[in-house]
Amino acid sequence: MEAFDQIYARALARKGESQLEAWLPKHRSELALKRLPPERYLSEMSRAIFCSGFVWKIVDYKWPGIDEALHGFDPVACAYQPDEAIEALMGDTRVIRHMKKLLSVRDNATFILDVERSHQSFGRYIAEWPTTDIIGLHAALKKRGSRLGGRTGANFLRRVGKDTFCLTRDVVGALVRQGVVDRNPTAKRDLQQVQDAFNEWQQQSGRPLCEISRILSCSIAG
Repeated sequence: MEAFDQIYARALARKGESQLEAWLPKHRSELALKRLPPERYLSEMSRAIFCSGFVWKIVDYKWPGIDEALHGFDPVACAYQPDEAIEALMGDTRVIRHMKKLLSVRDNATFILDVERSHQSFGRYIAEWPTTDIIGLHAALKKRGSRLGGRTGANFLRRVGKDTFCLTRDVVGALVRQGVVDRNPTAKRDLQQVQDAFNEWQQQSGRPLCEISRILSCSIAG
């Protein structure tokens, strides 16, 4: 596995400093994450789910109507929607009419309310999870949430500003090149190897996971 300086130098040679630095994602502080209201978390969670396997521009275009139809993503209002109300949304042109994704809004609203009962706030739960075990947070979202496995959970975290890596095709390609894994990491052992590599690069560079992730992708992308 290369030192991070070598990876950064290759990304720099491919993209140039101004372009590379401009592409780096931003993340929120722990305090800022704690201050985000629960409806913002449910909204971004749902947006990541609706974007999965769908044209993002269409989701963006329809989002104001989706937000209106789903009570501004208020977790209490969404968690207690009866089946009939969700079924009625399948005839509502404001929303993307995908039953399983619409049902996930209710399920994830319940997830958020459950977390708030045990952690005071969902924002605190997200903010205080250590980035040195971000794969643990990914696993918790998959287990406790609805449709938040794979890249969707990480995309949700990136949307709200939690520092995380995202295992895109280029990032996985870079990890394979570095000998961290030999394929797309899905097994617990492989994911731990990915986490260990990111932790080492973070110690070397002082950069957040989200920046390391993007620099890795730029180190092999054309």
